[in-house]
Amino acid sequence: MTAVRQVAVLLLAVATPAAGQGVMIAPTAIFMDHGTRSGSVLLYNPNTEPVEVTISVIFGYPTTDSTGGLYLRTVDEPDSTLPSAAGWLQAFPRRLTVMPLERQTVRLLARPPQGLPDGEYWARLVIAAKGGQLPVTGVPDSADIQVGLTLEVRSILGVYYRKGAPTTGVGLSDLSAELAGDTLAVRVQLTRTGTAAFIGTVRGELVDTAGAVRAAFDAPVVVHYAMAPRYRTFAGILPPGRYRLRLTVAPGREDIDSRLSLPALTVRDSVEVRVP
Repeated sequence: MTAVRQVAVLLLAVATPAAGQGVMIAPTAIFMDHGTRSGSVLLYNPNTEPVEVTISVIFGYPTTDSTGGLYLRTVDEPDSTLPSAAGWLQAFPRRLTVMPLERQTVRLLARPPQGLPDGEYWARLVIAAKGGQLPVTGVPDSADIQVGLTLEVRSILGVYYRKGAPTTGVGLSDLSAELAGDTLAVRVQLTRTGTAAFIGTVRGELVDTAGAVRAAFDAPVVVHYAMAPRYRTFAGILPPGRYRLRLTVAPGREDIDSRLSLPALTVRDSVEVRVP
């Protein structure tokens, strides 16, 4: 007999290659317009065994908890106040097997309701990939029992459906930064403006009084409503003195074609950081 345990891995912000039994996915976000009403995702299996893939569509968007940690807020039955496209997006096929070293395309088709107002509508494409069984070591020897794990990797991609000419932007407030040992912790309030999600990059630099950069970080960000993310980066042990954290939030991300990004203004702020 074979005992099997399923392990789920959730990727919230972007899809990445999954170690061992997952599939590689491109692109990392899907943009559809009211003219074509279609899109596609390419799946590649880099493994030596077939991978079973199941596709589903849900409504959700990333936000932050009270500590600044990122999580995906999902709504099972979104009402008319939410810009959900989940109810009228379909994936073809919804179930497939990707053979080793092969590529397959999943197509998305939108059937929006008549009279859909202009704007941007959101959904999440859930790609669940299940591969072969992984052996588990450290169990007593037995001729009758084999223990293994069936690994299921779930990648969640943002889907953005645009009608008309949606606009976007981001507001920045409540910037704070503090050093704890060798770590710089940054917290900021980000609020979307306009009618579409803001997709961009957050960059931070800690500089000394001479203007030298002592620590830096950058991270992708998607702001659907409002969120207060927390960023942490290594700064080392700094000598006592005054430093300044400079933060920039700019539209566009390296993993998304610039032609798909909506124009928006870059916003900046800074705050003093003291080392006693």
